[in-house]
Amino acid sequence: MALTLQQFLSAVGDAVIICDADGIITAWNPAAERLFGFTQGEALGASLDIIIPERQRQRHWSGYHQTLHSGTTRYGTSLLNVPALTRDGGTISIAFTVALLPGEAGQPASIAAIIRDDTTRFNEERTLRKRLAEAEQQAKRPT
Repeated sequence: MALTLQQFLSAVGDAVIICDADGIITAWNPAAERLFGFTQGEALGASLDIIIPERQRQRHWSGYHQTLHSGTTRYGTSLLNVPALTRDGGTISIAFTVALLPGEAGQPASIAAIIRDDTTRFNEERTLRKRLAEAEQQAKRPT
């Protein structure tokens, strides 16, 4: 049985977002809808800015365009961790990998991201770092 891209996108548990060279969303699966709160109808044709916090946008777009121009991503297959926006204006922590999708001429024409919510892990790590810093400060105090 041949699985179509649409069947795969609907079945996979992680959010999948595909954007064209201009950063316009061309694919948005049900998991992306659950994660970010935007319906497929709201997301398709919109700029990726709908999920990128304002303070991250310049850095994001610089890297995005460099990646498309060079045909390589400096992150390779590494898991990236960044903040993201939800439809209700909240911020979550996401972890994702990217893949460059070639166009007709073989040059990258789109970027796909496979994304999951990493907020719980991020918050737990932040709490542990804070506790560690407090313990280190306490250990430095004379007794």
